[in-house]
Amino acid sequence: MTDLPAPVATAFEAHDAFTQRDERSYALETTVFETDVTANPAEGPRDGAFTVVVTVPTLGAVTDDHVARVVEDGWFDTLERRLEDTFSVAQTSTHESPVVERDLEAGEVTVTLEYVAWNAREGVDDAKTVIEYVEGTYAQGIIPGYDYRGPAATLLEGALQAGQEAAGEADGDIDSNSGGGGPQL
Repeated sequence: MTDLPAPVATAFEAHDAFTQRDERSYALETTVFETDVTANPAEGPRDGAFTVVVTVPTLGAVTDDHVARVVEDGWFDTLERRLEDTFSVAQTSTHESPVVERDLEAGEVTVTLEYVAWNAREGVDDAKTVIEYVEGTYAQGIIPGYDYRGPAATLLEGALQAGQEAAGEADGDIDSNSGGGGPQL
């Protein structure tokens, strides 16, 4: 294993959302999931061949309830299909298809994303973007009706809080626009 290309290491150090794990890899601190981002030299001096690994729990691993195997399988199939579009949010156009692997015994799904960035800063920005895409896609797949714990509960609580804040802001906008007394005719 070699160290990160110097421009990539510099871009990671300048980005406040990543924390260095060791001389080769970084973790994104703004997600509830385990992440690992590495890079190797590519063609030019500022290029990087990035590998992003995101580990998320299976549905059954984050519920207090029993999840039927057919539900778990359907949930995974849907997650896998939705993650096919991961690179639609990235700046890079040179990438491999996402690899999504499930280990039911460990209760984990591993998403591996590989791409080449022709600019180290854009490569690091893309790492954050694709990790956030995986997190958002996971959150969309949370099935109502179960009691959740761990990362899924954290995501649900964050979404509920954001929704309440948005509703409060919308109520404030309506009141301020109408003089606080309801609609004006």
